[in-house]
Amino acid sequence: MPTAVLLLSCPDQAGVVHGVAEFVLGFEGNIVHAEQHIDVESGVFFQRVEFDVPGLTAERLATSFAPVAERFRMTVQARMAADRPRIALLASTQPHCLTDLLARWRSRELPAEIAVVVSNHEEHAALAEFHRVPFRYLPVSPDTKDDQERALLATLAEHGVELVVLARYMQILSTRVLDAYRCRIINIHHSFLPAFVGARPYHQAQQRGVKLIGATAHYATAELDEGPIIAQDVTPVSHRDSVQDMIRKGRDLETVVLARAVRAHVEHRTLVYGNKTIVFG
Repeated sequence: MPTAVLLLSCPDQAGVVHGVAEFVLGFEGNIVHAEQHIDVESGVFFQRVEFDVPGLTAERLATSFAPVAERFRMTVQARMAADRPRIALLASTQPHCLTDLLARWRSRELPAEIAVVVSNHEEHAALAEFHRVPFRYLPVSPDTKDDQERALLATLAEHGVELVVLARYMQILSTRVLDAYRCRIINIHHSFLPAFVGARPYHQAQQRGVKLIGATAHYATAELDEGPIIAQDVTPVSHRDSVQDMIRKGRDLETVVLARAVRAHVEHRTLVYGNKTIVFG
């Protein structure tokens, strides 16, 4: 039976859980998963509820739940668990994250629809063609950045894109793009920031003798690489690791962490609050 998902946040107060459960019961639904969290410092309650119910759509769910949301001053996202968001993958020269996500999608591991691959380099065209995904080449230079971003937004609209994944896309997006897809652009980067800024971060880290390297996936914001974090991971390194060893390990982490973040989003398990995320299991 299809399941529906409610992602909600509201001021912490008595009766919220009961109100949500009573709503589900009124639809003759059965809760199959529920998880909640209270941010004690801010006094905010968060919940994800998944339940099966016959004949329900996301639109009907949102409309029907509106009185409950108003009663508890909730911010709500209503989804059907089977919804497959349409994704655009943006990549520059490095192919590891792009290749990994396309492979996961083709093997049906990623519950989404990859609608288009966009790159400012032409070499990924063959990869997109192999996976039978439309490819759009949008070269960019400082003089053409505005025109390129307008073409990018037009491409995303043309393909009905709901989520943008920066699969090692090495261009800084303007607020025009960020605002159009607020909390719907996921980026991946190494976790050396802010310690090792600029070019050749792995060289800097190796020279300092770091013992851990990592990767961070987050929602992109105007504050570069400082958006709400969705997923992170680390792996140990030692003095025996060359710069190339560290780069290889870092790329392995980036593919796994980015895939983990994208999966959390398309499975409707993330809530953004301020500059942090609640990621339900």
